[in-house]
Amino acid sequence: MYDTIIIGAGMSGLAAGIRLAHFDQRVCILEKHYTIGGLNSFYRMGGRDYDVGLHAMTNFARKGDKRGPLAKLIRQLRFGWEDFKLAEQIGSSIRFPDVELDFNNDIGLLESEIKARFPDQIDGFRSLCGSLLDYSDMDGDAPDFMRSAREVMAEHLSDPLLIEMLLCPLMWYGNARENDMDFGQFCIMFRACYLEGFGRPYKGVRVILKNLVRKFRGLGGELKLRSGVSKIHVDDGKAVGVVLDDGTELQGKRILSSAGTVETMRLCDDITEPDVAKAGKLSFIESISVLDCEPKDLGFDRTIVFYNDSPTFHWERPEEQLCDARTGVICSPNNYIYESDEGSLPDGVVRITTLANHDLWSELPEEKYRAAKVTQYDEAVASAVRFMPDFRSRVIDTDVFTPKTIRRFTWHDNGAVYGAPDKQLDGTTHLPNVFLCGTDQGFVGIVGAIVSGISMANRHCLQV
Repeated sequence: MYDTIIIGAGMSGLAAGIRLAHFDQRVCILEKHYTIGGLNSFYRMGGRDYDVGLHAMTNFARKGDKRGPLAKLIRQLRFGWEDFKLAEQIGSSIRFPDVELDFNNDIGLLESEIKARFPDQIDGFRSLCGSLLDYSDMDGDAPDFMRSAREVMAEHLSDPLLIEMLLCPLMWYGNARENDMDFGQFCIMFRACYLEGFGRPYKGVRVILKNLVRKFRGLGGELKLRSGVSKIHVDDGKAVGVVLDDGTELQGKRILSSAGTVETMRLCDDITEPDVAKAGKLSFIESISVLDCEPKDLGFDRTIVFYNDSPTFHWERPEEQLCDARTGVICSPNNYIYESDEGSLPDGVVRITTLANHDLWSELPEEKYRAAKVTQYDEAVASAVRFMPDFRSRVIDTDVFTPKTIRRFTWHDNGAVYGAPDKQLDGTTHLPNVFLCGTDQGFVGIVGAIVSGISMANRHCLQV
């Protein structure tokens, strides 16, 4: 009998497991995949290491900072700052036709950029910053949490283009709702991207994952890979355990699931038809280019570029085509301020992310699927080089992952990167001892997912 069974060995599940194991709970984490990490994982191919999902860790904080999510997770999981060892971004940009806004981990740069390019909007921008909900309000109780972010922004800013430009990175890095954001989610992402900013470990996401697993196992936690859950068994209105894909039954006092709301409901054997309409729709394709030089040798020194090719930012699933390259994210892991003892990354890398339709990708037979990856890689790069130096002649290797890949790593319906648009902020379900953590609870990104696991463990699994 386990005290807590955790479904999913992503960031939130691993963090929750560590938190509970610190308090001597008997915890088992079950992972359907052969590896850990969920969306934020890694793989090796052709002698090179590739991250899945990691452009940057948001919520950057410097060693010794006391406030913010990163400081909280280091404290609550009893890590040291060196266990994450984040390198700070060089600087990022929002690029629309004829207008560019640079930003870094100091909000003063973005303020000065807005003052220079939108001089009549700077007071409104400062007023908007002052209206942000506090982290303590992120349980959704604040009356403004569910308001339209566009509606709130329009109360402070009168220039539609500035509103579109500010929304672009925030939606790309953490918004499951098409074309608008809940104001609460806007506040979370505004802080994460603009007030705290971006960082990255030199060796990528594998450093964080390996530290999480090492800590969890060191505390006596059990991690079972290739152990998918086929059913959450419910008896007399409570979950009593799970059945694995191979028929093994495990008993637990409570269950914490990072599988997603719809996906978790589908597992409960007291529910016959989960409401699949509530599942998220937004999925991505990522095109990875390995270069024979560093991107900055070609004149590209930006850590991340968020681009959009018209004054209006379109944030919705493409319905009639595999991908929509009108907007995208260009990232180079080379463009961080790594410490001198780490040196440079072994290869120059450019990663381009565009919106994609999971259903259309999934319907392709294997041969057409492989061909479409090549075609869509070319289209994504052609779109991106309108906003950066053309690097195509320097490419020596490529890889592409699609919504099918995301589905395989996360098992989210529709390959939805940020899960369902309606978050269950308190983590509760219809069962008194089954709780949610991770993307569908409400915090996204690496730091957000870890904080979600900690918060839900504290709230529901330690208060007994």
